[in-house]
Amino acid sequence: MTTTADPQDGRRLTVRGARTRARIVAAAADLMYGQGVGGTTLDDVLAASGVSKSQLYHHFEGKDALVRAVVDLVGERVIERERAALGHLSTLRGLRRWRDALVQNNALRHGAYGCALGALATEVSDHDDLARKALSDLFSEWQTLLAGVLRRLQDGGELPAEASVERLATGLMGALQGGYLLAQTAHDVTPMATSIDMALAHIESLSGP
Repeated sequence: MTTTADPQDGRRLTVRGARTRARIVAAAADLMYGQGVGGTTLDDVLAASGVSKSQLYHHFEGKDALVRAVVDLVGERVIERERAALGHLSTLRGLRRWRDALVQNNALRHGAYGCALGALATEVSDHDDLARKALSDLFSEWQTLLAGVLRRLQDGGELPAEASVERLATGLMGALQGGYLLAQTAHDVTPMATSIDMALAHIESLSGP
């Protein structure tokens, strides 16, 4: 019988079991993105996923364990997207295109939901240290991808050698996440676009005339 390992505790899962677990986590992720972690109950997840209560508790001992699985899933989605978008960027024009894609994608929802990772961090960081650590690692990886772009800008002569890549990456990440939050509260992507534009304008100013 073909089996796979549970991502959280290493238990062996059958193919059917892995599919059931994945369905539960995907349903929970969609619900928590739309109505928040606090606003999502296990009964909501049961209804959305179509699994039984015994199946849910076979895979997750409670809501906290399910939330950690959602963090893993959402993190994988976001980081894969950002790796594809940022992994080979090496120009300021490319960084602008990255900004445009994020803003346009968020505009489809009028900015209402913000950053999937940021929303999770806001709700779970204070009461679940394991989830907080996982989120911290994911944000660090995202920021490392941004630093990689800025380092390639230095290598290509678009940023001066003395510019602090790490500080600039921190500032750009802060502008991005702050922009997501402002867009979410306003239901308007304009504050998000403005926040990122200010950070990019500073980076561009360092490149000289």
